[in-house]
Amino acid sequence: MMGFVTFGEIMLRLTPVVKGNKLLTSSEFTVGYAGAESNVAVSLACLKNQVDFISKVPNNPLGQASLLNLKRFGVSTDEVVLGGMRMGTYFIELGASIRPSRVVYDREGSAISQITEGELDWAGILKNKKWLHLSGITPALSEQCAKETVLAAKTAQKMDVKVSFDLNFRRSLWPDGKTAKAIFDQIIPCSDTVFANLGVLEDVYGLKFPGSDVVDSTKAAIEKASKLFNVGNLAFTIREHPSASQNRLHGMAMHNGKIVGSRAYNVEVEDRFGTGDAFAAAYLHALDKAWEIDQAIGFATAAFALKHTIKGDLHTSSEEEIFSIMDGNLSGHVIR
Repeated sequence: MMGFVTFGEIMLRLTPVVKGNKLLTSSEFTVGYAGAESNVAVSLACLKNQVDFISKVPNNPLGQASLLNLKRFGVSTDEVVLGGMRMGTYFIELGASIRPSRVVYDREGSAISQITEGELDWAGILKNKKWLHLSGITPALSEQCAKETVLAAKTAQKMDVKVSFDLNFRRSLWPDGKTAKAIFDQIIPCSDTVFANLGVLEDVYGLKFPGSDVVDSTKAAIEKASKLFNVGNLAFTIREHPSASQNRLHGMAMHNGKIVGSRAYNVEVEDRFGTGDAFAAAYLHALDKAWEIDQAIGFATAAFALKHTIKGDLHTSSEEEIFSIMDGNLSGHVIR
């Protein structure tokens, strides 16, 4: 068995050309194609893994462009369904200093939300695959998307394909946390690895974790989540954000009952979108290579930090570049 499969929506991303401009006043936008699961696929491919991306996109130039963008990084799109009327779109207003970043979605009625029962042959898609990666975003898009995500997870479990599930929770996509919990609770029992953070445990599960600091709170959260979800492998991102321009980042993981935290990174933020996906991809890469847990969370957190310095959603760093950050090469000196 080999290779990864990710399932989700790839969208058209539009960002003001001039960094710092607001959507309200921008007349020129940079075009990109991204989504949580496709971001993970690209990162995994850039780390020299075999990856298949599964989705539904319109059979028009925008849908074709989104697939070409994945193929150029080595992601297979052979099983993507062509159809539907429109491409989901999101607009990003990058924040700075005291002004937060903002996302405006325009994805209602997108191709993937109109997916129908039986369009995806999960047994065929997952044959001879090792991992299936899912997120909490796709099941929020429509009732059938929720059914497909649950079906994918259950099919993978039956076929002994490992499932990783990122508890991404987008408040603007779900009616409330209770609705998301009902779906998450069907996917988590099929999952070998769960990605989360303090925010999603509060928003979806109503859990709060007081502690002396955010690291202490996250340790308590991982211990609770492991028991609540009956999952032994979890990885959490930790973000302290004194401003939109400067963040302090950590990672923490539990594997076979052992909890390990990473070093902290202070970063100046170029673009924070796709950073959690970079973390998830790097951690999955490490798990697939059977690295020790301290190396795995160190590698994932270095990738998490490094992505903040790259424009766009996609993290295209190599293993060597991520290891360099792990080794403490943080001065930004020119490489010649």
